[in-house]
This record gives sequence, structure tokens and C-alpha cells, in this order.
Amino acid sequence: MKGIRDTSSDTYRQLMGNGLRYEIPKFQRDYSWDTEHWDDLWQDICSLNVDESEHYMGYLVLQSSDNKNFQIIDGQQRLTTMSILILAVLKSIQELADKGIDAEQNVRRKDALMNSYIGYLDPVTLISKSKLKLNRNNDDYYRNYIVPLQNLPLRNINVSEKQMRSCFTWFYERIKKAHVTGESLAGFVDSIVDKLFFTVIKVSDELNAFKVFETLNARGVKLSSADLLKNYLFSVVDATTPHKSELDEMEHLWSKVIGKLGSEKFPEFLRFYWNSLNRTVRKNDLFKAIRKDIKTKGDAFSLIRELNTSADVYMALQNPDDELWKGKLEISSYLRELKLFQIKQPFSLLLATYSSLDESEFKKILRACSIISFRYNVIGGLNPNEQENTYNAVALSIRKNRQFNMNDLRDIYPDDERFETEFANKILKNTPRNHKIAKYIFAEIERYKYHTDIDLNSDLYTVEHILPENPGDAWNYLTEDVIERCVYRLGNLTLLEKNINKDIGTYGFEDKKAAYAKSSIQVTRSINEHYSEWTEETISKRQARLAVEAKSIWRLQF
Repeated sequence: MKGIRDTSSDTYRQLMGNGLRYEIPKFQRDYSWDTEHWDDLWQDICSLNVDESEHYMGYLVLQSSDNKNFQIIDGQQRLTTMSILILAVLKSIQELADKGIDAEQNVRRKDALMNSYIGYLDPVTLISKSKLKLNRNNDDYYRNYIVPLQNLPLRNINVSEKQMRSCFTWFYERIKKAHVTGESLAGFVDSIVDKLFFTVIKVSDELNAFKVFETLNARGVKLSSADLLKNYLFSVVDATTPHKSELDEMEHLWSKVIGKLGSEKFPEFLRFYWNSLNRTVRKNDLFKAIRKDIKTKGDAFSLIRELNTSADVYMALQNPDDELWKGKLEISSYLRELKLFQIKQPFSLLLATYSSLDESEFKKILRACSIISFRYNVIGGLNPNEQENTYNAVALSIRKNRQFNMNDLRDIYPDDERFETEFANKILKNTPRNHKIAKYIFAEIERYKYHTDIDLNSDLYTVEHILPENPGDAWNYLTEDVIERCVYRLGNLTLLEKNINKDIGTYGFEDKKAAYAKSSIQVTRSINEHYSEWTEETISKRQARLAVEAKSIWRLQF
């Protein structure tokens, strides 16, 4: 390919050895991986020697003029995370040495691993000479705190530095549980560096690097999961010397599936479909799992026909107004909530339920998924990977037993005490999605307490910040710290008619109360009855009261 000077398949050990140095260009984006990415990498590493002897980490695109110093054009998140993971191991080894446990050997282990994969510390200045240099917003924190294995500060650091700190802590906690001796810790690193490998593409300049991205797919270097599956299914059919009509039928069915979904949605649909029938497979392993299971022409046709049928249901799950739900108002309502929450984790369960149980059970499970999504995802912000595993297990149980037990979802249902606490402290920054969620929350509370239905699609209502986002002189009694802490708390929000809201702007609390008295929304009018002043304590008390009500509204009975 034009612009590519060299392409190779390298292990992590080969990448970081031989005096090579890597630099993330100053203006590339900051470190952004989060729990879901760390968990994916950790699961991949844990599967080594169990399910597979090696693991493919994807493409690295590197730019260099001397083959010793490389700019990372693509792959910085993976290399940064791997470096932090190894440093978490080194921290564990250092702590053993500090406690006098095999101290001399553990110091030697730590130093050897540090020199091999991280870099070295200048013995005079104690400044790290790292193999990896991060961008302008992350390198100081990485070089001055993470690499020297110092206590990691949490104050006065930027968002991406907090992510790096969280990444270090996340891996450190798991590594400490998995490995308790210096020998085991060093062996862990020595094992993974040879089993994690990358396709490394080296280019001579930045222009060529961007050309690489444009031509990879076209030149066959990287195929989408849709392309991979199509090619495989046709090869299975073709291997049996088929009639032309069989290939035509396969092409016809494939075109129908892609026509319903589009190529972009196909990979996600394929994974949810597969996980509704099989043990959870992460997207990186999906094609491998399908290839292992689909062996014959009959298997291939059975799969494509089932995909064709399930594609209709999958698309309908994302469209509350789909013809499939005509006249089924409760189902449409629950699907509308999942769409509002931007939650898709239950889709494998819902696909299994729709095809295996009757409509009443489907509606029951859909309601449960909506309530769990609100408690677990919207308010709790908990790990979606663990949640998806539970949904998958329930899906397989339904396929096998043709029945559903609500208790099977208990593990991903935050209990009342936890939910009430998290709700009482929830902050909703002012984004379009959060604005809709806030409207939904207060509309549900209004319906629960006062039996009044509010049309969330109506433009008549908006979210009011009682303490304004840009408060005027009437709010001078509150410090800037209090305003920053409180302005986006749920307790400081309410629902209000737009025509009233536009007139009160940054009014003081007394003037706002007079406006609230004109509202038809009783949740808002009740502010007059319960509160004579608006302070941080008042906001906390109101949010605590709302949390008690929320606990009753979004509730499942086990």
C-alpha cells in the first residue's frame, strides 16, 4: 500500500524492547479509556492460557524517520493502558520489597521489568526517562507520579489524569488479588508481553498515516464483521459444490438482513442476537465464536434465516412506534424509556423473550429491564459489562426452560438503600440527554404523587434550575463553591411551563416562588409549601425527599 514503509506482527515485548521510544503527538486527544475498556482488556488477559494461547490487540499506526523514535498515530489508548497495567504490577512488587518480603529479589524484579517495559529513573535527578511519552495534558502526571510509583494525587488534576489514576487503581486492585508473590507478579508480566500482539503499520510521514486509514478497508487489511461473516457463510455454502440457486438464495437472504439493518448496525445486532442464544461473547471474539459453531451448509442457511427474522424484532426494539407494537401501549412506553436512557444491554434478553415466551411475559420482562436500567445505569452509573452477563444468563435460561423467574435479575437490581443514596446525590449536568431524563423523572414523580400525566414530547414544559446556572445578585449569599456543587443536583431542578420559566430568569428565590405558584405542576407548586429559603441544606433535603419517592416509583417486587 502506498505510504506504508513496513508492516509487521509484533508482540508487546518486541514493541517495547531494543531501545525503541514512542511519543503521542502533543495535540492528540487525552487519555479516555474507562471501566468498560479496562474490563475488556483484563478479560482478554485472563483468558490467555485458558481459552486461547495469544490475543490480538489490533492495529498500531506509527510514524518514524529513523525506526527508533515513533509517533503514535493510532493506538495510544491501548499502549498507555498497557503501560499503566504494568506499572500497577511494579507497584505491587515494590510494596512486597518495602515490607521486607524477599526484598532483594523483588527489587531486582521490579528494576528489570521497569527497564524492559517502562524506562528508567535517572539516579541523580529521579526524573523518568520513559519509553512512552504521552501528550501535553497527560505526560507530566504520568512521568512524575505514575512511573516513579508515587502516591497519586487526586486534587488539582485534569479529567484525563483522573482517568489515568482510576485506571491504575482499577488494575492494581485486581492484580493484588490475583498475584500475591513477587515471582507470580513478574511471571504475569513475562507471560502477557509475549502473548499480546499487534499489527504494526509504519509510515514515513503524517500524511501517509491518514491515507492508511482511508485505504485499509479497501485494500483488505481490515474487514468489518459484516464482511467477515458474509465471506465465511458463502465459503461454507460454496465448499459443498452448491447449485447456483443456493448461492442466489444466500445472497437474497443476506441482502434482506443488511437492507433492514444497514451495514453500520449489523455488527451490534449480530452480537446481541448471538448472545441471546449463547454464552456472552465480546465483540472482538464474535466472529471466532460463529466460525467455530457454523460448519455446514445447513448451519449457514439456518443462521441467515434466523438473522432475517430477528432483525425485524431488533429494529422494533429501538423504535417504540414500530408497527410491531401497534395497540400495545405499555410495551411502547417501556421501549420509549429504554431509548431515553440510551440503554441496549437488555436486547439479548428481549430477543430471547420475544421468541420464547408470550406477550404478557415479554411485557413483564421489558418493564423489569426499564426499572433496572433506571436504577443501575441512569442513577447508579454501574458497570454495564457485569449487567450484560446477567441478561445473557437469563436469556439462555428462558431459551432452555421457556419460563422466567424475576429473582434471576436480582443481582443487577440495586437495592432500595443503595438506590436511595445514589438518587439523593445524583447530579445531572445540562446536556440534551440529561435535560430529557430530568423531565422524565419529574413527570413520573408528578404522576405518582398527584396522578397527573405530562406529555414529555410536549414543548410546553422545560427543566427549571431553582438556583440558576448563572445566578444574579439576589443569590450573592451563596459562595461560588456552593453554587458549583448544587446547581445541577436533582434537588435543585423542577419541571415548569416554558412561558413561566422565560419570565423569571435569574430571579431570587422569593420571586421564583411567586412564579412557581402559577404552575399547573404540583411538584413545583409544593416548593412554596415546604421551603422558605434556598440553600445547600435545603437542596439536599429536597433531593432526599425525592429519593424516597423514587424508591417507590422505580421498584420491582421479588
